[in-house]
Amino acid sequence: MELQTTIYLVVGATFALYIGIAIWARAGSTSEFYVAGSGVSPVMNGMATAADWMSAASFISMAGLIAYMGYGGSLFLMGWTGGYVLLACLLAPYLRKFGKFTVPQFIGDRYYSKSASTIAVICLLVASITYIIGQMTGVGVAFSRFLGVSNDTGIYVGMAIVFAYAVFGGMKGITYTQVAQYIVLILAYIVPAVFISLALTGNAIPQLGLGSDMRGTDTTLLNKLNEVVTELGFSEYTTSLPGSKLNMFMYTLSLMIGTAGLPHVIVRFFTVKTVADARTSAGWSLVFIALLYTTAPAVGAMARMNLHATITPSVMTTGNVFQEDGSLVYADRPDWMKRWETTGLLKWEDKNGDGRIQYYNDKSGDKEFLQNADAAGWKGNELSVNQDIIVMANPEIALLPNWVIALVAAGGLAAALSTAAGLLMAISSAISHDLVKNVFVPDISEKGELLTGKIAMALSIVLAGYLGLNPPGFAAGTVALAFGIAASSLFPAIMMGIFSKKMNREGAMAGMVSGLLITLFYVFAHKGIFFIPGTAYVNLIGGPNSFFGITPEAFGAVGAMVNFAVAFLVDRVTKAPPEHIQAMVESVRIPRGSKAVSGGHH
Repeated sequence: MELQTTIYLVVGATFALYIGIAIWARAGSTSEFYVAGSGVSPVMNGMATAADWMSAASFISMAGLIAYMGYGGSLFLMGWTGGYVLLACLLAPYLRKFGKFTVPQFIGDRYYSKSASTIAVICLLVASITYIIGQMTGVGVAFSRFLGVSNDTGIYVGMAIVFAYAVFGGMKGITYTQVAQYIVLILAYIVPAVFISLALTGNAIPQLGLGSDMRGTDTTLLNKLNEVVTELGFSEYTTSLPGSKLNMFMYTLSLMIGTAGLPHVIVRFFTVKTVADARTSAGWSLVFIALLYTTAPAVGAMARMNLHATITPSVMTTGNVFQEDGSLVYADRPDWMKRWETTGLLKWEDKNGDGRIQYYNDKSGDKEFLQNADAAGWKGNELSVNQDIIVMANPEIALLPNWVIALVAAGGLAAALSTAAGLLMAISSAISHDLVKNVFVPDISEKGELLTGKIAMALSIVLAGYLGLNPPGFAAGTVALAFGIAASSLFPAIMMGIFSKKMNREGAMAGMVSGLLITLFYVFAHKGIFFIPGTAYVNLIGGPNSFFGITPEAFGAVGAMVNFAVAFLVDRVTKAPPEHIQAMVESVRIPRGSKAVSGGHH
């Protein structure tokens, strides 16, 4: 069976499965719509949480980032997985015990203020909408290549699929759909990795293959990859860093505390029956997440090796990148390149008119390398490869069977759609429950609230699609930026709400606003897009990364520090929380039977 037909069959079958599950598990009450009736088993919730959390960024982009960043790309592994541990250990059980199933509801009740709840809704919407841009971009990448349609058409199809199972099924439909999506995406990630690891190293376990000797050689895969990339003028794969060590630390911290503050992940711990189940499902989630995250470094390294092997064969044979008779003639390029060229995510420009593909780092600081390149008649790198295609194209580059390529297509779409659905659920509940019911129309009926939630989700899908079709200028780092926004606004308020009984509403609100605003200011101001009438666009902070070399995607950690500092300063000069609030915080944090407190003490 030809490749395109296989892809249509596999992807079509998974879509039919998702919609069928949504119809079977459609929500009939607000409890089922928001938290699946709190009746999901810990193992199932662990799978659903893993699928919800492992977005298009994890499946499609992360290994591509690692492939190009090398060692420095490990910050995504440390930040995202470390953040999940932080969430599972420090936040989820207490929030579950508190009993409020949305972050704004927790903040509103804990800080005894509808204004605090409204600010939390705004922070949640900014973070979730920013995050969802990346998911719709991932949907477009996957559809444009594998279904043979344009990027725009792919986003429209993705919107329709999410609408079908998210709006009608609510959290109940989303949960069971995400269980299926997890199974699809993890198989789609691991099966090709096993094939490729066997082909390159003879080791069927990708995690071990990463450090094994390559077939027919006495050198390890990573050592060979170091040789390959340095021959082409790139940094050594195993030592490269994204900027300074400070930036890497702040980037990792921002991703970590941003993960712990993401509302669509937190709400998953309310879909189980008890606090103990919440802890158990968190443990299962870590197991399911680890399967992908420990495989990602191997996928990234092996994909980079295969990419260079097909584009610059001379590197793999003689190690002499300037050997003309060993370079790749464009007319003889492999089929996978032809297929990805149609998407516009892989482009070739013949700068020196020789009909051959020159692929190297023309931004290298190595003068000798560039002089040798000029002497060989090269006129700059001729090939641009979008990092987001690395995982999706990897099975094609490695010439794996058609069914494996089709499985990867289904996995990429599952990853993007599952997280998009979770984000839309968080947006919907924030609008219908935390704004409409808690602030504007307190006496709304359950049926009316359910309808409001579905309308809010439908409108959110339209907005998400629009942003996917017309991403803002800073969309390249939208996923990391979304984590930074959650880190700087929601995470400190949740942490202080649980662990500081003295934190009052004025401090929490001032902290959330200041953390959010300073992070957004840094993101926008470093682009120079603030406009003063009668002048050109003005850069307000001295250029990109002007704050100690910290990139905008890493600035969320600074925003969180500002949030904490402002909150505690304002708390010092304002009235302490009521005694019943302080007693409530203690009762949530300290287990029953400890006799450490009684409900009335503070």
